[in-house]
Amino acid sequence: MSKWNQPQFLPAIVLVFGITSGVGFGVGSYTFVYAKGASYLGNDPATCANCHIMKDHYDAYSKGSHHSVATCNDCHVPHNFVGKYFMKALNGYHHSWAFTTGRFHQPIQITDLNRRIAEQNCRYCHLNIVQMIENRPGHVQEKLECIHCHASVGHLE
Repeated sequence: MSKWNQPQFLPAIVLVFGITSGVGFGVGSYTFVYAKGASYLGNDPATCANCHIMKDHYDAYSKGSHHSVATCNDCHVPHNFVGKYFMKALNGYHHSWAFTTGRFHQPIQITDLNRRIAEQNCRYCHLNIVQMIENRPGHVQEKLECIHCHASVGHLE
């Protein structure tokens, strides 16, 4: 029998676990409320401007070609329920960590995963155009990326 399983250590282990869990829950809850975490569960593009580093991107989106037909989520997260909220959670975690520690590139840069999701979403919404381009006679069968020609769509740069 391990010395940590002996009855005299059990109350101390429970106390340390309780304090650690309580502090973690308290700090997490405070951060969630302070950062307006619940607002990120919806689709309002203005939510992205909650963070100062995204303000320029939000302003560019507001003036861009997609502001009347798409939200940030339409382009930046998968269209299925699980994928959408998984990516929101993953991006939220990474953004929170980066902004809390001050370790982020300014202006913010898209990750490879998020770039692939945006590319997939461009192709989803513009399927007819993509098919016409890729099925035209003489088209080289390399996969084109939408942002190759349309880098500023969505966010004017």
